[in-house]
Amino acid sequence: MKKRLLLALFILVTCQFSQAQKEWGLGTFKKTKENPIVKADSSLIFFCPVKKDSVRWQKADVFNPAAIVKDGKVYLFTRCEDNPKAILGGRTSRIGLAVSDDGIHFKNFKSPVLFPDNDNFTKYDYPGGCEDPRVVESAEGLYVIAYTSWNYKIPRLSIAISKDLFHWQKKGPAFTMAYNGKFLNMATKSASIVTKMVNNRPIVTKIKGKYWMYWGEQFVNLAWSTNLWDWYPLLDEKGELKKIMTTRPGKFDSDLTECGPPALMTDKGILLLYNGKNATNENAVSNLPKGTYSVGAVLFDLNNPEKIIQRTDDYILKPTLPHEMTGQYAAGTTFSEGLVFFHKKWFLYYGTADSFVGLAVAENN
Repeated sequence: MKKRLLLALFILVTCQFSQAQKEWGLGTFKKTKENPIVKADSSLIFFCPVKKDSVRWQKADVFNPAAIVKDGKVYLFTRCEDNPKAILGGRTSRIGLAVSDDGIHFKNFKSPVLFPDNDNFTKYDYPGGCEDPRVVESAEGLYVIAYTSWNYKIPRLSIAISKDLFHWQKKGPAFTMAYNGKFLNMATKSASIVTKMVNNRPIVTKIKGKYWMYWGEQFVNLAWSTNLWDWYPLLDEKGELKKIMTTRPGKFDSDLTECGPPALMTDKGILLLYNGKNATNENAVSNLPKGTYSVGAVLFDLNNPEKIIQRTDDYILKPTLPHEMTGQYAAGTTFSEGLVFFHKKWFLYYGTADSFVGLAVAENN
């Protein structure tokens, strides 16, 4: 069963690969006819403990989802913005939770599960809020969310933990303890913690006695941890962040390489889906509009997670639907953050133009 699941995952990442990359699989993601599957809901009201006022916390846009399977259902964590009149980046984000029996039709819970509060982390989380979650499950049943804390000044990669998906304990910025706080006050975001398939579910795993996560958007770095909330980035010989994957002029990821859903160990390597942004200058690829976000994939060595084995030459998922090329980010966005194995299929959840949640599904052939 495990080998069949891993083979199915490889089948997902072959949409427009070169001949050399076809050994990764034989199939593609296909967007469901129901897209978009989640939209904003202005009826939801939440009393904000920081503003000390009721807010329609999901009134503006809902996008950039994380996903996990629990008790035979898909739970979706979404970035929800409150004020439709504010410009991009000028709203407060809260992370909402929705549930589905079929992975397509979701019902929202009334209140957000992760949000700015009157706690030790207000200075990181407010007023911008909690953004862009990725969620994983440990072998002990602990859930871990990596998200962006945004205070309108510095975006910081932060961690929260839970035992039930609803009640979360914030641990604060992921790099607080690392190297005497050297990277605490620099821009950090987008973490994909390494997992492996256990009983049909991706579960956090260790490599050489440590947990690992890929993270970053300007380039990809690798960090390790012993407890899943205090993380230590890899450094180069100059003591700066080590760049293990960078942008490529003339390709879909010519401007950014931003980590997507949790990475997955397979028998061929560590598979990481990531979001590539096309440049807006002469480095842009010509087969995509400038500034477009599309999804790519990279395979790292099992024994050396810094080493790239293969990387897609082209995107495996791009904006094609009208709502994916309008909204807050009109250049076009398919921004992947959630990947689950459900009903013998792989479900890839992504944000569209910073406005909706989309879904692409691949059969387990």
